[in-house]
Amino acid sequence: MRHAHRAGRLDRREFLTLGAGALLAPLRAGAQHVRESGSPFQSTVYSIEGIPDYPYTDLARPNRHAGVEGLLALMALNNLRFYRTAARDPLGGPIGLIAADDIVLVKVNAQWKYRGATNSDVVRGLVQRILNHPDGFRGEVVIFENGQGRGSLACDTRGTSYADASIHANALNEAHSFLYLVNTLFKERRVSAVLLDPVRARFIGADDHQTDGYRRLEDVSYPCFTTPGGNRVELKEGIWNGSGYDARLKLLSVPVLKTHGGSEFTGALKHVYGVLSMSDGQSPVRHYAGLGQACGKMVQAVRTPVLNIMDAIWVSPGALEGYPASATFNARRLAASQDPLALDYWSAKNILYPIRGNAAHNPDNATITKWMAAAEDMINGRGGLFRPGDGILVKRVTRDEKRMLVLRGGPA
Repeated sequence: MRHAHRAGRLDRREFLTLGAGALLAPLRAGAQHVRESGSPFQSTVYSIEGIPDYPYTDLARPNRHAGVEGLLALMALNNLRFYRTAARDPLGGPIGLIAADDIVLVKVNAQWKYRGATNSDVVRGLVQRILNHPDGFRGEVVIFENGQGRGSLACDTRGTSYADASIHANALNEAHSFLYLVNTLFKERRVSAVLLDPVRARFIGADDHQTDGYRRLEDVSYPCFTTPGGNRVELKEGIWNGSGYDARLKLLSVPVLKTHGGSEFTGALKHVYGVLSMSDGQSPVRHYAGLGQACGKMVQAVRTPVLNIMDAIWVSPGALEGYPASATFNARRLAASQDPLALDYWSAKNILYPIRGNAAHNPDNATITKWMAAAEDMINGRGGLFRPGDGILVKRVTRDEKRMLVLRGGPA
């Protein structure tokens, strides 16, 4: 194993491969600064591989997910800290992502069920990590989705390939839906769920801070709603406090990697794009001529996720609904980046495409290149994603692997 420390700069071809023990070791002085001034690497992709089928290996901490733990430790080892804190914590730092009083939106895919939905075991581990904030978490974690009229956080949707409306979560226990996590497993005021389907056709004005609905922004839209914890979320602006906006709203995007007609696959960009309302009359152009522009606008002009986590525990190369089981593949992986374009390109090229060698999933094909290039132009043309106040350190997004740094690790 080679550890790259040459003058604080990593060669693109060198990969950091760590086992669980190394990932849990204290961060040491002189550890890699992959985002140093002058670094050629604009986008870092973190990849955790070999996640066990049963990820809950710590009996004392039953919600501790080995894949999530490995991912956050690998990020921290390379100076992307999950917690924003002055406390000494291996996952924390002064420009970390999640502060103790943040309202954290966790965007999941719940338009489908089975393996077409985000893995709720991963979400369980992520929520627990937020609650474990070293300063004592005082905010609210909101698991949310807009299923465009077909969504269900109970994982009981009826799809064209589903036999019935029974509950089938993408989890070790298929009864563990997103609502199960909120209402039964965590069952506390700091964890809630919001399905936006019922309000997707209600459009509100800029001075309406009470009605749950959507605001238009150019040719996209974004939700404004009051959480079960009483926090007024207006996705573009922040948290309404009665007289202005608090900048303590954070978005975590957790898409499941799978095939999708028209765009060829679904990943981080399309996942955030799915937050908008298709009831605004723009649906035909978005499917799919204007897909890239809409994706880019959602992550650049509406709300940039502080972290995109690609759920590749079960990948669906054969059916976007994640069903039947023969259409899915157990890749046992998680990947993450603050650059959603880099994460999408890399995940399609290195996880989805190799499963079956389906040319439709190669991100260099004409269909994917077209919408990805449009998203890249939209994001970079409007100034990129650099949001240091939120801990987002990406300047220009990229689909060029020569401008990506890929760091690999194992479950912890």
